Amino acid sequence: MTTDVKEAETLSFEADVSRLLHMMVHSVYSDRSVFLRELISNAADACEKLRYEAIARPELLGGDAKPAITISADPDQKRLTVEDNGIGMSRDELVEALGTIARSGTRAFMERIEAAKSGEGAELIGQFGVGFYSAFMVADKVDVITRKAGTETAWRWSSDGKGSYEIAPAPIADAPRRGTRVVLHLMEDATSFTQPYHLEGLIKEQSGHVPVPVALVETPGADRREIADGTALWVKPKSDIKPEDYTDFYRGVSGLYDEPAETIHFKAEGRHEYNTLAFIPGSRPFDLFDQDRKGRMKLYVRRVFITDDADLVPRYLRFVRGLVDSADLPLNLSREMIQDSPLLAAVRKGVTNRILGDLAKLSETDGERYLKIWENFGVVLKEGLYEDWERREALLKLARFHSTTSGEAWRSLADYIADMKGGQTAIYFMTGDDRARLEASPQLEGFKARGVEVLLLTDPVDSFWVTMAPEFDGKPFKSVTQGGADLSEIALPHDAAKPDAEATPEIATFIAFVKSTLGEELSDVKSSERLTESPVCLVAPEGGPDRQIERLLSAAGRLDKAMKPVLEINPRHERILALAKLSDEDLPFRQDMVHLLYDEARILDGDKPKDAKVFSQRISTLIERSLAVTPPSPGESRSDA
Repeated sequence: MTTDVKEAETLSFEADVSRLLHMMVHSVYSDRSVFLRELISNAADACEKLRYEAIARPELLGGDAKPAITISADPDQKRLTVEDNGIGMSRDELVEALGTIARSGTRAFMERIEAAKSGEGAELIGQFGVGFYSAFMVADKVDVITRKAGTETAWRWSSDGKGSYEIAPAPIADAPRRGTRVVLHLMEDATSFTQPYHLEGLIKEQSGHVPVPVALVETPGADRREIADGTALWVKPKSDIKPEDYTDFYRGVSGLYDEPAETIHFKAEGRHEYNTLAFIPGSRPFDLFDQDRKGRMKLYVRRVFITDDADLVPRYLRFVRGLVDSADLPLNLSREMIQDSPLLAAVRKGVTNRILGDLAKLSETDGERYLKIWENFGVVLKEGLYEDWERREALLKLARFHSTTSGEAWRSLADYIADMKGGQTAIYFMTGDDRARLEASPQLEGFKARGVEVLLLTDPVDSFWVTMAPEFDGKPFKSVTQGGADLSEIALPHDAAKPDAEATPEIATFIAFVKSTLGEELSDVKSSERLTESPVCLVAPEGGPDRQIERLLSAAGRLDKAMKPVLEINPRHERILALAKLSDEDLPFRQDMVHLLYDEARILDGDKPKDAKVFSQRISTLIERSLAVTPPSPGESRSDA
């Protein structure tokens, strides 16, 4: 598009405005007053963009270097104006930013910087597009008068938000010296937004901590009165900050509307100097499981916003919101240099350690509050057990688990070790995707009989981190579905029945028969010390992967060939004893029963029978044989049966 147009043009929006407004009113925003926060955020972005551009081009500031946002009310004309002295927009930028719904000028600014490889760009507070259009929740017409810094041309954009907009040159005399003026012609039911007390309260509540001063002009011709001084909250002493100030800032920086569960505010001094203000949300953000797993911490340098793409915390702390303001980094540091900067690496390490340290303190001083954080974010924190070797011990201390003895309570590993049984040398766990199924698993029977606690791990990441965390406090992690159960050294309770030490010759012969019948399906068949109630179970061979991780890798196409499992047989189970006594004269039936035992073990392990059709046929054979030997009920003939 050219920028020398001298007449007004009427253009159509590139999206369905009415549908968007309906969505915003009924879905995105439940409070109409949020429009003011969005417009102030956009104005602050414009000022931050100018301050950023002025690093390379100081002449853009002219004689007006101090950024400012002014809110002006006109109750008689039912108008509200939000004006800034920021970067402003050209005609093309107006069309690009306001002609396409949800197209963000801020995003375009970032894309331009990234394309130029200058690397100092940043995603700023607002989304100049959707956020701007929140104005139509309270206004039936919006005018935007803007003048780009360093130019002599001004433009006016006008729309009622119903399908089209008009754009035309604006007289220089009616335009800001630079920046943007947004004029809202308010609806009848929105005139309260011109009341000074109402406006002042909203500004302080929603935007009191933006890094640009905000002033209010209560009526046309009245003096300009500063409402927010633009002082960055993070550089203030903690003693001067109220809890509600932190909450307001958290909501502004995170885009969330809950209360922060924990606030971490500190200043690092010494070799490196930086301020950190970080928040742990009170609820799960919608992007917690975003595939990119990007952090949401912003980087400032001496209060100049630089980027939110600096990886200031590891990906397993991506739920943390906030910022770091460095006094040491240069303002013209490129994105490539940021990622490789030793100074920033030191900042990242310091911030991460402080967050984990504060969580550890909270877990000791306020366990109930800490558990709420763990319930929301524990599944993400556990990713660090797999990825962050350096901090694995600290993360294991933070971890909480459900177990076979905990009920609904959470258990720490320190709790687990304190309650270990005599002769127990390992931390036992079982992984799966359903806690109820795990609790009913036959692999747990021997542990339950001895009162041995087993951790029940149901998050997908659990199957991976347990392979990377060999021990805690000198105790190795051991899967109950992997290799031998190692229960022989753990005594049974005094009142429990003591199992026979050795399997009988009859059982040994039956085990050999099972091996020959199932052949290549299994790596081994052995007598079990872990089973007390069930006849059979499947376990991974010694040295093989845990059964659950094997399933996950197979489902993801990351495992070429699964290891053959071990079938453990309970030599004391009445069904096994009965099958062991069958003679070879009943060989087909005996073989069918062995296959059914194997399919039963697969089902108990969360798998399907090897062959559903053959499984069904064998069940039918078993039922028919059972009916054939069951005495008829009184008055019923054998033929009726």
